[in-house]
Amino acid sequence: MTFASVAVRAVSRGPPARSGRALPGRSGDSQCHSGGLDFSNALSDAVERVSASVVRVESGRRRPATGLVWSADGLIVTTAHSLERDEGLEVVLESGETRNAALIGADLASDIALLRTEGEALPTPERAPASSIRRGQLVLALSRPGRTVRSNLGVVSALADEWRAPGGGKIERYIQTDVALEHGFSGGPLVDASGRLIGLNSAGLLRSTALTLPCVTLERVVDALLAHGRIQRGYLGVSSTPARLPQALADSAGQRVGLVLTGLQPGGPAEQAGFVLGDVLLSLDGERLVVTCRA
Repeated sequence: MTFASVAVRAVSRGPPARSGRALPGRSGDSQCHSGGLDFSNALSDAVERVSASVVRVESGRRRPATGLVWSADGLIVTTAHSLERDEGLEVVLESGETRNAALIGADLASDIALLRTEGEALPTPERAPASSIRRGQLVLALSRPGRTVRSNLGVVSALADEWRAPGGGKIERYIQTDVALEHGFSGGPLVDASGRLIGLNSAGLLRSTALTLPCVTLERVVDALLAHGRIQRGYLGVSSTPARLPQALADSAGQRVGLVLTGLQPGGPAEQAGFVLGDVLLSLDGERLVVTCRA
């Protein structure tokens, strides 16, 4: 149902006009209809404004993914889970031109991959200020799974602070929408009603949930991939499970729960440091571990 049709139906439910008087709402009908058309045209303009920055990514026999022009010199961001291979990548532009693309790096933990193409400068979208993103805000998800750009309309349904993806990737802001991400939409941009970039859509971070990677996360990961080809993360090489401490130990340690080591990576940092199975971690580098335990 469009904005215009909602307004017209609302007016039609009004009381019948009295004899000898003009029917009320006629001018209102026209204004609402005009306003609905203006709003619809504004959304179409937003799609056109950013469509040249939305590309198709070919990475094998799998269905094509969508990518976003990150910088005019040929950097393209897309989702890491949508790439089937590291070589033989191609990017198809709005004009239909196909360019070879090289994979600079990918981070599965944050589901971001960075490609580079060579050729004439590419258009980049304007970015929306982080402070402008609000719950209930109308947004557009764009993709290019084929020759032309597709768009879906929705709203920002959830907005929260920094969080960690299941794979350990740091995401500076949690953004969830009710936009249906069909095949090919992952790796495409989420934009506001003015066509300004909010972030990159991903269907690979949480099962059955479409999320948006904010621009601040994209900036950090892109810079790291350009510098190192990967995200450098520290690791211990252990698997663990929370466990409640005996009362005496809990009293002396000042905490009730620790992490029991249930696995050690052979030759990993923890094993080299002398840890053994069954050890209980209470702190790391002088910082007490905050652990929850359901038992």
